[in-house]
Amino acid sequence: MANILSALGIVCALGNDQQSVWQAAIKGQQGGLKHASGRLVSGRETYIGELDINQLASVEHLAVHYQTRNNRLALSAYQQLAAEVEKLRDQYRPERIAVVIGTSTSGIAAGEAAQRVYQQQQRFPDDYHYQMQEMSSAAYCIAEHAGLRGPIYAISTACSSSAKAMISAAALLDADLADAVVVGGVDSICEMTLNGFDALESLSSSRCNPFSRHRDGINIGEAAALFIMQRGQQGIALAGYGASSDAHHMSAPDPQGQGAISAIQAACRQAGLAAKQLDYINLHGTATLLNDQMESHVLQQLDAAQVPASASKALTGHTLGAAGALEAALCWLTLSPLNASQELIPHIYDGDYDPELAPIALVKRGQRAQQLRYCLSNSFAFGGSNTALLLQRLQ
Repeated sequence: MANILSALGIVCALGNDQQSVWQAAIKGQQGGLKHASGRLVSGRETYIGELDINQLASVEHLAVHYQTRNNRLALSAYQQLAAEVEKLRDQYRPERIAVVIGTSTSGIAAGEAAQRVYQQQQRFPDDYHYQMQEMSSAAYCIAEHAGLRGPIYAISTACSSSAKAMISAAALLDADLADAVVVGGVDSICEMTLNGFDALESLSSSRCNPFSRHRDGINIGEAAALFIMQRGQQGIALAGYGASSDAHHMSAPDPQGQGAISAIQAACRQAGLAAKQLDYINLHGTATLLNDQMESHVLQQLDAAQVPASASKALTGHTLGAAGALEAALCWLTLSPLNASQELIPHIYDGDYDPELAPIALVKRGQRAQQLRYCLSNSFAFGGSNTALLLQRLQ
């Protein structure tokens, strides 16, 4: 029996359901990354993948401490799973369905808004509650909304958060602590992350340009991607995963990528294949100078430089704590029946590959795979937190 990802709910800059996200992804559409001015205290400009608040799920029926933008994103993705979760709740009992969510922002934006009111009025607004900022808020929000009472918790390890949530969900199933898990990630735009990355001089003033000689930083995005994970024999499985902590630097990756190599090797070993046998790799691909240098080197070291690869952050923005689940979701869609023509997500950049980087096989527009069975998603976070998720379409 494998850990099957039996259903997916997704909202991001590419769209608000499986079909719209997939069609925009294979077309390489970047329209969801919009120009943003006046958002940075430095006065600089950037592009962000911010969703229309009016198209997100309502949280007005929930307790005030759940009424955040982050939870609206989370419930927008959950609504796409709700019917299946209700069936599983009746089949397994609420106590046997867990909720594990990765996030790095939670409801920080609500705290920022409340602080602005406090500075003007010397009191917090009536609709503010400190629990809005708790990292576990989205997990408990989903559980309460869905009537689930299994293990409920959050994982917050910056940009690897939701990839680690996926690994943790598999561990719950393997240990028979749950029969099904609602698992994934959510992060929303907030001033702290925008200005924090700007202070690190990591934001691009244009749409990001991964693996180009002209790359100059990331775009921030927001998203929610949620799966149902349960034991089964058919479908798309989390066939392998790896995690490592190299603690090389607080914000810069190890140039040799030893932790990244270790995570990818562990995922491949568990799935029973070599990295060069993968059919597609969704790169971490942030478009920073150091990440792209490290990641191309890693693929070369793993003899995987000829595996078709692309960096979907050029389409969605870097969704931080949601990125691991979002990019696993793009791999899931690549393996799903929606992709009967075996198309690959193209790598969108200016076409001027940095000659200082190890060469890798970036996917071109319209490129199709000879076969699609194994997809890898890489997520590398601050502090040397590295993860790799390997999805397999079971025959």
